[in-house]
Amino acid sequence: MEQVIEFATNHYILAGLFVALLVALLYSTVAGSFSKLKELSTHEATLLMNKDDAMVLDIRPVAEFKKGHILGAKQIKAEQVTKGDFTGLEKQKDKPIIVVCAMGMTCKRTANQMLKEGFEQVSVLKGGMNAWQGASLPISK
Repeated sequence: MEQVIEFATNHYILAGLFVALLVALLYSTVAGSFSKLKELSTHEATLLMNKDDAMVLDIRPVAEFKKGHILGAKQIKAEQVTKGDFTGLEKQKDKPIIVVCAMGMTCKRTANQMLKEGFEQVSVLKGGMNAWQGASLPISK
């Protein structure tokens, strides 16, 4: 134990960085476990679409959507997302919705907004369209 204290006093910057990384790791782990938002693998998303008739909401730009999207996906414009305008989706509030973006990062913000607006079963596709295409799953153009 004395060696750890001696190391920390001699290398206080490294010790501080280690503590900061440890706190960040613990925070992300704890915050993720209490979140209502679920991240789905491509397999889980396909099961949800087939068994529970989940709606796929694609938030990528229109040009990317037209290049290829998940079969049956509905595209929503970025302006609507930033305003939190989910008109036309009211009927889906109690049904499963899978939010998709290019890499699975930006869709989390949209999904959290939807949860705040009263949508009950919102999930995101982990890895986004990149993961979908990487798994060689069908797309529609």
